[in-house]
Amino acid sequence: MMDIKVLIVDDHAVVRDGLRAVLDAKPGIKVVGEAADGVSCMKKAFELHPDLVLMDLSMPNGRDGLYTTSELLQSMPEIKVIILTMHDEEQYLYRALKAGASGYILKSAPISELMTAIMQVHQGLVYLHPNATKKVIEGYLQGQTREATDSFETLTEREKEILTLVAKGYTNKEAAELLTISVKTIENHKANIMEKLQLNNRRELMKFALQRGLLDFD
Repeated sequence: MMDIKVLIVDDHAVVRDGLRAVLDAKPGIKVVGEAADGVSCMKKAFELHPDLVLMDLSMPNGRDGLYTTSELLQSMPEIKVIILTMHDEEQYLYRALKAGASGYILKSAPISELMTAIMQVHQGLVYLHPNATKKVIEGYLQGQTREATDSFETLTEREKEILTLVAKGYTNKEAAELLTISVKTIENHKANIMEKLQLNNRRELMKFALQRGLLDFD
């Protein structure tokens, strides 16, 4: 039986190293590569042709695990993706499944659960962490997915501030200077905003801000 070829995608080197050490010790699994972000994930996938990708949810440069999963599966639909994350919220689970992921497991899970997820997903099944309730699963399968709260209200006050500034045309540098924070912090907040609001680009962000009445320039 051929080994399951796994690509590990996480922006933290210590996480990648830990996963590689654990998986390399398991019979039937071969870690063929690692990637630190969405761009390198796509490159590695085309080079290495993994059977399965362990995908972090939160990654830099505006290309989070959900965006990368969707992009990857459009190009290589034969690959299976398991989202490996710290986020236990229902909204992330729904969106991961919509993006095409076959598994969703928490980083706090024991190694035995991760192994179960890998084996089941490789066999063509879907694996969700045990805390995913029956209601959540049935709601998704029946196409009745709905957000528990207004997505705008999931933003922090700081994220709402940055959303407004970006929609008004402020550059990252200008917004950083105005709020007395670093440009990197602005970029991280923007990535979180796009993820929470399920937006893909600045145009969609501006449309959302206009609908919410955030573009009052008085």
